[in-house]
Amino acid sequence: MLTRNVADGIHRVEDSYVNWFLVEDDDGITVVDAGLPTSWDSLQQALGELGKRLGDVKALVLTHGHFDHLGFAERLRSETGVPVYIHDNDVPLTRHPRQYGRARPLTWYLLTQFRAMPMVAGFVRNRAWWPKPIREVQRLRDATLPVPGRPRVLFTPGHTLGHCAYHFPERDTVVVGDAVVTLNPYRGTRTPQIVSGAATVDPERALESLDVIAETGARTALAGHGDTWTEGAERLVELARRHGPS
Repeated sequence: MLTRNVADGIHRVEDSYVNWFLVEDDDGITVVDAGLPTSWDSLQQALGELGKRLGDVKALVLTHGHFDHLGFAERLRSETGVPVYIHDNDVPLTRHPRQYGRARPLTWYLLTQFRAMPMVAGFVRNRAWWPKPIREVQRLRDATLPVPGRPRVLFTPGHTLGHCAYHFPERDTVVVGDAVVTLNPYRGTRTPQIVSGAATVDPERALESLDVIAETGARTALAGHGDTWTEGAERLVELARRHGPS
């Protein structure tokens, strides 16, 4: 489902509780994250609704390498030649997206967190756990990327070792990915928080990384799971810290 202009020139697409984003400027479109494998159809539909084509997509930037954010990345790269950017530390995950580190066993959540079951079912239905590995990526570090929207890379490790957020200063917006979410897919809870230990390799470092997000002062924060946040990055971080790890 496409939601236009969740921030200036930034559009959100949600597929089965997973968000990804289209960022427009005069040079074309940057896609931030790649949803689920079935999100390929959503990409083409969203571009059509915006009056755009696949050829208008100039770059794909990934917040991290977990399976539910890599969905159509390899198909977009291989069929259109669009470069895929990801932090050095998460390059191995693009090749083996289900082999991610976790601070707590996944089985505990599957057996106890019943509010998350609709999300698990949606993941299965949309083949979330089986994205194609990405055969070629562009490694990024702290920088402003030369892609449409010119996002500033914010290194925010903890959820994964190479997690990055993307700050769009001129749009007063930061795409936080899974560094902090407003819907936790492992508990089904809707409040600002870091993702549960079943999918976070280092919760302590994840909480420390929130400082970088707060320092942007952005009014709007766009998470990989959950609703758009418009009460400021500082408030988002404050509430996530208060919630703590889970």
